[in-house]
Amino acid sequence: MQKPDHTTRRTFLSLAGSAVMLGVTLRPTEATPAMLSSAIRNVVGEANVRTGKVKLDVPPLVENGNTVPMTVSVDSPMTAQAYVKSIHVFNEKNPQPNIGNFYLGPHAGRAQVSTRIRLADSQKVVAIARLSDDTFWSVSVDVVVTLAACTEEVI
Repeated sequence: MQKPDHTTRRTFLSLAGSAVMLGVTLRPTEATPAMLSSAIRNVVGEANVRTGKVKLDVPPLVENGNTVPMTVSVDSPMTAQAYVKSIHVFNEKNPQPNIGNFYLGPHAGRAQVSTRIRLADSQKVVAIARLSDDTFWSVSVDVVVTLAACTEEVI
């Protein structure tokens, strides 16, 4: 007959080992172009997305992907008749392809958002704006990252 503490320890180690294995198996590595397309379709539906009107300021070469400055601005008068409803930012290779959604209105004054993002690797960043007439406009920028972010080491 085994001692109860050995059974408990053995059970604990078995469960802990299983949890680690599940974590390694289920952790997403990076997004795919199909995931990027799907994330964009979740926002725009079947609407046509045109290029233009949107400007994405992000450095083309980034030393550290952990904190990348980004500004998205949209050419809009921001009046009650013509304004930006929302700005959506996507990336090509991070585990989650949708970086952020920003909702604006005519009282925002300026159609611009600034933040810092994380980039897992060199990739394309896409910004899409939805205007008050329900049209979608976009821009994409390729960013080279020398030190990747969004990576986890498995011990």
